Amino acid sequence: MRAIWTGAITFGLVNVPVKAYSATENHDVSFHQVHDADGGRIRYERRCEVCGEKVEYKDIDKAYESDDDTVIVTDDDFEALPESDNDEIEVVQFVPTEQIDPIMLDRTYYLEPAAKSPKSYLLLRQALEDSDRTAVVTYSLRQKTRLGVLRVRGKVLVLQGMLWADEVRSVDFKGVKSKAKISSKEKELAGALVEQFASDFTPEEFEDDYQVELRKLIDAKLEAGDTLDTEATFGETPDEADGDDDADVVDLMEALKSSLDRKRSGSKQKSGGSSGGKKSGGDKSDGKKSGGKKSDGKKSSTKKSDSSKSA
Repeated sequence: MRAIWTGAITFGLVNVPVKAYSATENHDVSFHQVHDADGGRIRYERRCEVCGEKVEYKDIDKAYESDDDTVIVTDDDFEALPESDNDEIEVVQFVPTEQIDPIMLDRTYYLEPAAKSPKSYLLLRQALEDSDRTAVVTYSLRQKTRLGVLRVRGKVLVLQGMLWADEVRSVDFKGVKSKAKISSKEKELAGALVEQFASDFTPEEFEDDYQVELRKLIDAKLEAGDTLDTEATFGETPDEADGDDDADVVDLMEALKSSLDRKRSGSKQKSGGSSGGKKSGGDKSDGKKSGGKKSDGKKSSTKKSDSSKSA
């Protein structure tokens, strides 16, 4: 299994170096397209509509169309964006687990401790288990800023991507607003049917019947000799290189104490600014603006580097 991302979870001033691995995989049989007459591989070419030449992938930029104008965005433009090289998973909130709507959940990644000492990783895992809360995080992956949650699965920290709020569609189906009357007898029968099917969920009992039958068909064709020479037809595919990275050990106790001291001093300043007459009332509104989760996260990330140096 190859790590797809290397970085660190920032938890206050605590830095938890991790590597991310895809937690799921597709079990579907993959196919190539071939010519039905001779079995030759069908390949798609990227060809320019202006000059008619075949274009290599490295020479392709992205374009955005706006009315009659087109804006071309190059790889350098993407790399210049502030979040393009961010290698931190920043914890911004700890929320009750039941407040996370499953419809917002996306791809899942296993997080492996990447530091020489896994103590900070184990501490965060224990904190999540003891609090019975889920950590809401922000991170960057493949040149995109993403929202996600951190949770514990067995002994492993799991990062699960989330959709942004505006990516979940709202619906207004007329049928769900129907005032059709449901009799007590109908409810009783429905309840009995639910009880008849009631059991504990055991995912291992379920199998993809279509894929099983498809593999049987492929095996039967192989046994019957209904095949082509793979290398002559499709060519070879190069193996992907593996990568590895080590991270420095942080002074965990110092980082934890600094995080708590910073939080306490911030609370005192906020309570001090909220007392007084009309003038202090203005300060209170300013405190609300500056006291949001996002700005706190930025402050902690700037202080973290100082803490790491002293450690």
